[in-house]
Amino acid sequence: MGTILLEAGQMAIGIGRRRFISALGAATVAWPVAARAQQSAMPIVGFVHPASPSEYVTQMSDAFSDSLKAAGYVDGQNLTIEYRWAEGHNERLPALMADLIGRRVAAIFAPGGPAAARAAMALTVTTPIVFLSAADPVATGLVPRLNRPGGNVTGVSMVSSTIEAKRMETLHELAPKASTIAVMINPDYPGAKSQVQAVQDAAAHLGVKLVILNARGEADLEPAFASLVQQGAGALLVVQDPVFITFNEKFAQLAARHAIPAIYSQRNYVTAGGLISYGPDFADGYRQAAVYVGKILKGEKPADLPVIEPTKFDLVVNLKTAKALGITVPQTLLVAADEVIE
Repeated sequence: MGTILLEAGQMAIGIGRRRFISALGAATVAWPVAARAQQSAMPIVGFVHPASPSEYVTQMSDAFSDSLKAAGYVDGQNLTIEYRWAEGHNERLPALMADLIGRRVAAIFAPGGPAAARAAMALTVTTPIVFLSAADPVATGLVPRLNRPGGNVTGVSMVSSTIEAKRMETLHELAPKASTIAVMINPDYPGAKSQVQAVQDAAAHLGVKLVILNARGEADLEPAFASLVQQGAGALLVVQDPVFITFNEKFAQLAARHAIPAIYSQRNYVTAGGLISYGPDFADGYRQAAVYVGKILKGEKPADLPVIEPTKFDLVVNLKTAKALGITVPQTLLVAADEVIE
C-alpha cells in the first residue's frame, strides 16, 4: 500500500513538473509574440514625395520629423516614418501609396503638390491623408472647402502658385528694361494651368511679352534656357514646382551663365546663387503638417482640421548675384526684403 502511495506521489510530482515546463514553454513562446504585437502596435506614418531626396527635400523632411518630436512622436521609438520617393515620376505614386496603405499606416503625409495626395485618395477613403501643396487645394480636388474639409483629407496650402503674379511684378521692378519675360513651367504639375493664366494676366497688365518654357526635368533645363535666349527674353520667372526645387543649383548656374535675372518661389534657390525669391516659408509648412499628423495620431479626425494657409511671405535678395549680373536692386525691394544675402 505504501509502495502504491509513493508511486502515486511520484506520478503527481511528474505531472506537476510537466505542467510547469509546459507553462514555461508557453510563456517563452508567448513573450516574443507579445513583444512583436507591441512593436506592431507602434504607429506608422507614410511620407511620400514626388521628387528625389535632395538636400532641400531632406531639410524639409527634417523639419517634419523635428516637429513630430515636439508633439511627442520620435521616429524609431514610438513611431515609424516610412519614406517613399517617386524620383520625379508621378506615375510611380499609386504603387508607393498602395504599399503603404497595405501596411495599414496610421496616416500619410503627402507633400510636393497635389499629385501624391490624389494618388492616395484614389485608394482609400479611411486612411488619414495630410497634404502640403502650393496649388489651390480646392481647385485641384483635394478638399471641397478649407474651413471644414470633411472626409479623410486635410493639410497645408502654401498658396505659392497663386502668387505668381506678384513674382512677375517683383521681377519687372528688378529688371524694368526686360520687354520680354520668360516663364519656366512644368506642364505635368497639376496647378500648371492656373500658373499660366496668372502670369499671362500679369504680363498683360505690365505690358510685357511673355514666353512660356516647358520643362519636366533636369534634362530639359539647358534647352529651355537656350530657347529663352533665342527668343530674346530679358528676365525669367521660375514658377513653384516640387520637381524644379531639386535643381535649384542648376537653375542658378544656368541663369548666371546666360546673364539672366530670375525670380524663384523659395529661399533655397537664392542661397544656391539665384538672384531673388518671393514666397512662403515651406519649412514652416512641413512643421505645421507634422502638427496635424500628431493630432491625428492622438485621435483627431482630418475632417475637423481646417486647411492651414501661410500668413507670411518672404522676399530674399542675393546682392552678390545682382552685382555679378550688373543689376542695381531698387531700394524699395531692399527695404521690403526679409533677408539680403551679401
